[in-house]
Amino acid sequence: MIDSLSESQLYLLAAFGAGLVLAALVALIVGRRGGRGREAIARLEGQLAQLALDNGELRRGLDERLASMGSRIGDSLTQHSERTHQSLSGLMERLAVIDRAQANIKELSGHVVGLQDVLSNKQARGAFGETQLTNIVADVLPAGTFALQETLSNGCRVDCLIKLPNPPGPIAVDAKFPLEGFRQMMAAEGEPARLAASRAFQAAVRKHVADIAGKYIVPGETGDWALLFLPSERIHAELHAGFGNVIEEAQRRRVAIVSPATMMAVVQTVRAIFLDVRMREQAALIQRHVAEMADDVRRLDDRAEALQRHIGQASRDIEQIRTSTDKIVGRTEKIAGVDLTETSELTDAGTPKRLAVRPDAP
Repeated sequence: MIDSLSESQLYLLAAFGAGLVLAALVALIVGRRGGRGREAIARLEGQLAQLALDNGELRRGLDERLASMGSRIGDSLTQHSERTHQSLSGLMERLAVIDRAQANIKELSGHVVGLQDVLSNKQARGAFGETQLTNIVADVLPAGTFALQETLSNGCRVDCLIKLPNPPGPIAVDAKFPLEGFRQMMAAEGEPARLAASRAFQAAVRKHVADIAGKYIVPGETGDWALLFLPSERIHAELHAGFGNVIEEAQRRRVAIVSPATMMAVVQTVRAIFLDVRMREQAALIQRHVAEMADDVRRLDDRAEALQRHIGQASRDIEQIRTSTDKIVGRTEKIAGVDLTETSELTDAGTPKRLAVRPDAP
């Protein structure tokens, strides 16, 4: 507590203590000198009383200041504790994020190791390429427009056969992954080693192109072109950038080399072709129905015309019937107007010689 007092407050306390000591000494000296010392003692007592009052006010001020300072210190400690708690909470959250990131990195490392194991095995590498090709085709093309592991008439089994209509006809797609030759070419040190690895890589790709051209282009069954699917964008880019002669040879053999990205563009185009074919089929169906509707309209017109003739004939018959009924009504009215109350002279034949007709008869 004393450490928290200001220098002026410490000075006042020291002065008050010194004053008390000085007053005691003066009182002792004066008490020894006699009566005049009593007045001095009285004055000194008054001063001491005033000094005690001032000391009380000083203590109250000090207590108030100490209480205010304690409150401020308490508030400061509370705020500092809250900020510390928030900082610790943020730190714990960041540590949790770091832990999750580390777990993800560990899981990703495991996947990378697994992928390396897959790519190091030739059969597993081929299965990886086939799976990637299947996912791309199945995600875009509708069912029934392609077949997986389709066996052709020559006995060869292709990874995917896209069933385009003629022309161009079904397109065969086979996945190849010349990763070993590519890795050797990338890892080669020195120009001779790199040149040898490059030739080995070109030979591997040419062999794949020749196999696809010989197995999966069947006249009368497939289209004139086939696709070689490379499940690696890097190998595809390196092949097109540095081995133009291999690409030209593949084109001469009617084999197009595609990567996952270009294969996605191919199947999107194929999907548009299928949609166009479907629209053409629907348009032909609509035209056939319209032609049939036109025949129905012509038959309806013939029947309406026949009905009109019948209605006209019926109208004429009705007019003739009306004429006959008018005549009958007229004759009936004439007959109703004959006066049969007078005596009639009959002839020898029994017919009336003269009939009396009422004046209102027509």
